[in-house]
Amino acid sequence: MRPPALAPPGTAPTGPARPRRLRGLPDDPPARRPLRSQADTEAEQLLRRTAQCLLGEVDSLARELVAMITEREPAYRPAAIGPEELHLEVRTSLESSVRTLMDPAAGWEAARRCSWHIGALRAQRELPLDALLHAFRLGGGLVWRRLVETATLREPDRAHLLLHSAAGIWSFVDEHSDLITEAYRAVESQTAREHRERAHAMVQSLLDGTTRIADLATVAAALDLPEHGRYVVAALAAPDGPPLRPHPVEPPADPPPGVRIVRHGGTDREYALVLLDDRTEPAALAAHLPTRQAMRVGIGPVVGELSDLGAARRAADVALRTCTADGDVALLHERLPAALVVSLPDLGAALVARALGPVLDLDHQDRECLLSTLAVWLDSAGSAQRAGSRLYCHRNTVLNRLRRYEQLSGRSLNHPRDLVELSLALDAHRLLSA
Repeated sequence: MRPPALAPPGTAPTGPARPRRLRGLPDDPPARRPLRSQADTEAEQLLRRTAQCLLGEVDSLARELVAMITEREPAYRPAAIGPEELHLEVRTSLESSVRTLMDPAAGWEAARRCSWHIGALRAQRELPLDALLHAFRLGGGLVWRRLVETATLREPDRAHLLLHSAAGIWSFVDEHSDLITEAYRAVESQTAREHRERAHAMVQSLLDGTTRIADLATVAAALDLPEHGRYVVAALAAPDGPPLRPHPVEPPADPPPGVRIVRHGGTDREYALVLLDDRTEPAALAAHLPTRQAMRVGIGPVVGELSDLGAARRAADVALRTCTADGDVALLHERLPAALVVSLPDLGAALVARALGPVLDLDHQDRECLLSTLAVWLDSAGSAQRAGSRLYCHRNTVLNRLRRYEQLSGRSLNHPRDLVELSLALDAHRLLSA
């Protein structure tokens, strides 16, 4: 005979009926064939007779076990589990176990399913696993003690035969403790995955700007983020584009105190939703972002509302598009001219044709020589001397190249408007052809 599980409180039905399935819960693992006890026929019959007596005392057993659980296990406080609910679950569980003692063949599978159901249900209710297993063993100990007391009172000459069943009963309790733990872990894992998926969807909605105003308070509470605060969004992309995940990620430096970073994976890039404190500025974030070597980073402006994260994400995307070198970190407010160009690519292309068209018609070597000279000269604040030092040529060589540009384009580098258009055109050519 294989003794049954002595289950803790749970809402399993009596007899061989299956308990209610929990929605979304994975199936319990296949049952193993029960081991045969070494108890002889007389001991088996004594156990069944004694269990029959206990069946009529299930109500008193349930009251006693409820008192033991509430006294010895603080997790079963009334605020978490109501007294009536706890009593009903304890009674149902005890009755299922006692019926299995009476008829192992008919009740063994039902008791097993009861244990699986209890582990899953208590995980859904977020009852601590150690408290659940403690209650399970309290139930097992109570039933065993009452069996011994009943057999000693009713059949004192045969009561010692229950010792033949003790090892099997406690082995079964251990087996069902493992079963409860397995069910608990399965639901715990499933719940954690659902929480991650729900949080991911909420962050995605915020970044898309599709979160309804009426839902902002709920989303803020679920993500533990304030509705009002200093928020920044950073967009991160690998130099060669997707996929991002298979590559190793460098551990970021710990963020400053008061700064919180929420990572979010997109289809072709990653995002970092950052809650800043009153002192930290966006420029200080680069060292704290979860980046890989050579990733490009675009950081948008600070916004003051959770509802503004959609606009902040779009600004971060624009900033990212101004990056042209691996490992580049672009702050949008520092690259507004380039941001204008990438935001209006058709107009940028028209500006390139207007300001650089004749230069782009040259052969490759002449074209690159003129373009690099123009870019370095502008970056050198219009100083031919500094530009020549950076280009490893004489200042007169720089001046000759600048005059050649003026001849080709028909524009004057002494006119501020022409300089502005040239600067934007160089940005557009670099960014739109990258």
